[in-house]
Amino acid sequence: MNKGPDAADPYQRAEPLLPGILHPSQVAALSPAQLELLAAEIRAVLVDTVSRTGGHLAPSLGVVELTLALLSVFNPAKDKLIWDVGHQAYAYKLLTGRKDRFSTLRRLGGISGFPSRDESSFDHFGVGHSSTSVSAALGMAVARDLAREDHHVLAVIGDGSLTAGLAFEGMNQAGAVAGRFIVILNDNEMSISKNVGALSLFMSRNLSARWVRKVKREVETLLSGIPGIGGDLLEIARRSKYSFKNFFTPGMLFEALRFNYIGAVNGHDIVELQKALRLAAAQDRPVLIHVLTRKGRGYAPAENNPVHFHGVGRFSPDTGSPDGEGNPPAPTYTRALGDALCALAARDPRIVAITAAMPEGTGLREFSERFPDRFFDVGICEQHAVTFAAGLATQGLRPFVCIYSTFLQRSYDQIVHDVCLQRLPVVFCLDRAGLVGEDGATHHGAFDLAYLRHIPQMTVFAPRDEAELQRGLVTALSLGSPFALRYPRGSGPGSLLPEDLAGESPLPVGRGEVLARGDGSLAVLALGSMVAPALEAARDLASGRVTVCDARWVKPLPVENIKEISATHGKLLLLEEGCLAGGFSSAVLEYLADAEIFRNGRVERLGLPDAFVEHGPAPELRARLSLNRAGILAKMREML
Repeated sequence: MNKGPDAADPYQRAEPLLPGILHPSQVAALSPAQLELLAAEIRAVLVDTVSRTGGHLAPSLGVVELTLALLSVFNPAKDKLIWDVGHQAYAYKLLTGRKDRFSTLRRLGGISGFPSRDESSFDHFGVGHSSTSVSAALGMAVARDLAREDHHVLAVIGDGSLTAGLAFEGMNQAGAVAGRFIVILNDNEMSISKNVGALSLFMSRNLSARWVRKVKREVETLLSGIPGIGGDLLEIARRSKYSFKNFFTPGMLFEALRFNYIGAVNGHDIVELQKALRLAAAQDRPVLIHVLTRKGRGYAPAENNPVHFHGVGRFSPDTGSPDGEGNPPAPTYTRALGDALCALAARDPRIVAITAAMPEGTGLREFSERFPDRFFDVGICEQHAVTFAAGLATQGLRPFVCIYSTFLQRSYDQIVHDVCLQRLPVVFCLDRAGLVGEDGATHHGAFDLAYLRHIPQMTVFAPRDEAELQRGLVTALSLGSPFALRYPRGSGPGSLLPEDLAGESPLPVGRGEVLARGDGSLAVLALGSMVAPALEAARDLASGRVTVCDARWVKPLPVENIKEISATHGKLLLLEEGCLAGGFSSAVLEYLADAEIFRNGRVERLGLPDAFVEHGPAPELRARLSLNRAGILAKMREML
């Protein structure tokens, strides 16, 4: 006799629900049991798709039930739902009209890995950097009230993102505005790496600690001992939002910010989530719902290793093991940076390392283990990281601030005012400079050369390979002034690394290196990641006509090399993996104009256009922009 779906597996059913969801409004019509089945289907699609495309798997797995509860209570065609960062928005994309294109996630021409206003009317705010949701959503709520409209505005923010000052600036104003406004705190005790700082400790405070239990017993004894009404008072205290537990949880913090606090709510119980959301929707004041979730929920490899599966490449969905195809043959720039910093720190006790919630991503995990007293993870607080480093530097320490290029943008004023104005020896290690690939426009390190090179006192260096990167660190340490070192994501050419880094001499500041000498027809002045493909392209010509010079320095420029090239060549090609507007090649053109040289020569430039480059595999993006061997070769032939 056929008994239907296996009772041991409540997620089995003959007809999947997800294919029938053509509009998010259909989610509201599903029963709690159907929503649980749909949650399992969504998780299966997420794991299957991300195993082939790579992406932010663990965050999205953790909010499947929350996404379903939101869409069953609110209408995204009318209500505004803002996801902070957007790492967790994959389930939302599936349910808001992008199911049929979900297999194109993060691919060139496909859907973005983050919410994008250009992609869907259901994406109410474009995101990619953290801690923006509260401020953006509050702006929408105030605009709604000014227009006398009637809809809800919600911000979903993670506990890691809540550590940033921007989030609290928004919360502070929201409490004063006092209109209808909902903030959902997705608390999984992790951002990318494990959260740090006093706020994180407060959020995850252990209520079973001995002193907490002791105080709790004393309060319960006091209440229960009141004649006649003691038992009733004790029960009210246990149930009330002003209960003993609330006194020791974030409720007191958010109530102080004039938010009505609801929580903590089980983020994987759809019915409980729906109740909390409906309660919040019925109030006409700011409300914060504290939701507890587990990152990677429903997929054991992601639950067991949420840091790895936060942003993961291709992997086997059965085992969670990385896909071996395309593994880099050489150590990454990030690894070379981490190894070099450890080697230097072993001999120089002044060295300290700082990161903003990304010890793994910036290569500092080993440093944190070997030198725990000299390692500082400040959380998602890039502005604080820079000024904190400045303070350390005033006391004789040598801080190395390791942050992705795109995230250092958030610290511009601190770099200018707190570091460079005081000529403090802070070294900025800018990982992921240039095109990063599938994370797209919000994550490409396109602008660092332009926003750093014009700051007085700053030195800007771009190594051509891993060995140059390590020598660049030695150089930065020797200068004793602000220094920025930018390098790309992934592996370098596989150069031979210095055996004794501490014994290496500093590189000559402001001097490039000629790597190939041509006949004077064409000179290529290349920077950083563009040096290797420029050399390859020059060799492909097989005519000995092209001179290739590694510029190395953006500030100060290698002026002697530029003068020599200008005097001996009639044509000049400038290469950079950064924005052309205001970047390295702009600096060279400015110098040529100011020095009144190369007036009759022909100059061409290849770099990033005056546009936000879309997402897609980095090699495909470079090919599209002629920033690879073939593109550079074509430009050389055209100029010759």
